[in-house]
Amino acid sequence: MSGEEEENAAELKIGDEFLKAKCLMNCEVALILEHKYEQLQQMSDDPMNQVSQVFEKSLQYVKRFSRYKNPDAVRQVREILSRYQLAEFELCVLGNLCPETVEEAIAMVPSIKTKGRAHDDEAIDKMLNDLSLIKKFE
Repeated sequence: MSGEEEENAAELKIGDEFLKAKCLMNCEVALILEHKYEQLQQMSDDPMNQVSQVFEKSLQYVKRFSRYKNPDAVRQVREILSRYQLAEFELCVLGNLCPETVEEAIAMVPSIKTKGRAHDDEAIDKMLNDLSLIKKFE
């Protein structure tokens, strides 16, 4: 048996490469792909010649599952979640799934309650309230 620990996202044991990787929420990917799509349309009289089926399906997917559409709201979501010193993985899961209660948030991202981290129920509730305000006023 090797000396490596088994990966477990619930405990934020997801491997060094993944912990260091920059993750994007669906709404951020949607903004990037929409910008690229607009560039492709400007470069060609027939934009369908420039856009692959995979690109188009990816754009449709992230637009469909993006909880935030407004670019300012997308920036605010990342800013708010970044204040809580979450791992990129945690930030994106919470930003994509938008839990409404502390219990839902912990069920989706159990690592936010890991021993030694400063995320008590009150802090998690404040974070969720901040996110819901963005969604409400978007």
